[in-house]
Amino acid sequence: MNAFKRNVLLLTVIGAAMMELIDTSIVNVALSHMSGNLGATLEDTSWVITSYAIANVIIIPITSFLALKLGRRNYYIGSVILFTLFSFLCGQATNIWMLVAFRFLQGMGGGALLSVSQAIVFELFPQEKRNVASALFGIGVFIGPTIGPTLGGVITEYLSWPWIFYINVPIGVTVAVLCFVLLGESPLKQESGRIDWPGIFLLAIGVGSLQTVLERGETEDWFDTKYIVYLTVTAIAGIFLFIWWELRTKNPVVNLHVLRSRNLSIAAVLTFVSGVGIFTSVFITPVFAQRLLGFTPTQTGLLLLPGACLALGGLMVSARLLQKGVSPLIMIISGICLFLLFSWQMSRLDLEAGRADISVPLIWRGVGLAIITVPLTTLAISGLEPKDMPQGAALNNMMRQLGGSFGIALVNTFLTNRNAVHRTDLISNLTPGNPFLAERLSGYTHYFTAKGATSLEAQDKALKLLDNAVVRQSNMLSFGDAYLLVGTVFLLALPLLLLAVRKKQAGRPAPVVLSDH
Repeated sequence: MNAFKRNVLLLTVIGAAMMELIDTSIVNVALSHMSGNLGATLEDTSWVITSYAIANVIIIPITSFLALKLGRRNYYIGSVILFTLFSFLCGQATNIWMLVAFRFLQGMGGGALLSVSQAIVFELFPQEKRNVASALFGIGVFIGPTIGPTLGGVITEYLSWPWIFYINVPIGVTVAVLCFVLLGESPLKQESGRIDWPGIFLLAIGVGSLQTVLERGETEDWFDTKYIVYLTVTAIAGIFLFIWWELRTKNPVVNLHVLRSRNLSIAAVLTFVSGVGIFTSVFITPVFAQRLLGFTPTQTGLLLLPGACLALGGLMVSARLLQKGVSPLIMIISGICLFLLFSWQMSRLDLEAGRADISVPLIWRGVGLAIITVPLTTLAISGLEPKDMPQGAALNNMMRQLGGSFGIALVNTFLTNRNAVHRTDLISNLTPGNPFLAERLSGYTHYFTAKGATSLEAQDKALKLLDNAVVRQSNMLSFGDAYLLVGTVFLLALPLLLLAVRKKQAGRPAPVVLSDH
């Protein structure tokens, strides 16, 4: 393949991966519009997000198996077509449960657009340039979830929510055509043997139940709801039986033996943590900016833009630094420190915060996560045989998605609990003998009286205004705590790096981060 065709294929598969990841978050800001248009409750409409996430986390770990059984080229192009077709049908849905079903099938097609795309990108680069491949693939991994809410907000604001799905159609058709022309078959041979139907069933039951619990638990008050309890038990039993079965069967649908690689095992845990950071920060920052500071979806998107742009540069610079022999450990620690700076600065904001107060911390977030992404992506497949790389990449990608779901569930529950605590603390200080309270209520009452309200009406409005101030302040403090919580997750992951051992290779810098010995 000549350089031009190689570059076109490279851009095509990276674009496909980015499209799949954009769809994990693009609908977040359009749920209320969907709810009103389809005559559904907001709670039912949230299944549009949940169904896609469940499908993704089920299909991603078995993409390597499906690519071997069906042929990578056929499976990849078929998945692109499936994703594109159901994207169109999502826009055509006339009721909420039709949309949820189409969204699930869209997610089943989208799984290959992540893991198989990564395998293709790595094949297009020689061993000594794998860090560059990691950086290029990292663009899609990092930028996709970041711009999803912004893109969804702009489309919903200026067009309508079905266009969130229709926008995938021309992109999907283009990707399918270019891959049909340019994509060759994998050099890996198809494995023989029966299809591991028990493994597929146990994976779907276990991981699907876990994802549902993570996505719906906070909304359903966790274990106060019976089906959440049942699904939790099912998830634990299903995952345990899945691991037991896959380790003993001859032709497993997910080859868990690749986790014997210490590189992949540590990378999977750190990728889980990075997924917590990527998805939770993208989730809570737009909510914080819009609900508490009054930003529009477009303005919120512009807050994220500088950090996203600088992250692109960070990805490429980090790849170059790895090539020049800079320690990956130093880069990962530096990235974590930048993310901790982001968490700390965001936790100190108040209700008077402006654009610059948020944009600067988001730059630390973007650059920090970008610096982490390349070493982790390289780490995940380093030490694996070529035949095991697709499986390793698939497991690593699944951990990122699970990290995002776990992080969002954790933050949602934490926000609710901390909001109640802060509200109680604030109200406990509002005593009749508090001179500041008396002065504030007097000022509010005089203001409403001057506007023509009776004495009783003015007092009632003053109390409501005070209550609103308490709600806003307790929410503000809760978001600050949430940012610190996410930072703490990153801090707790640092000890894992003590297991890291730089492997040196003669004659050139090693892209391998850890030793398997």
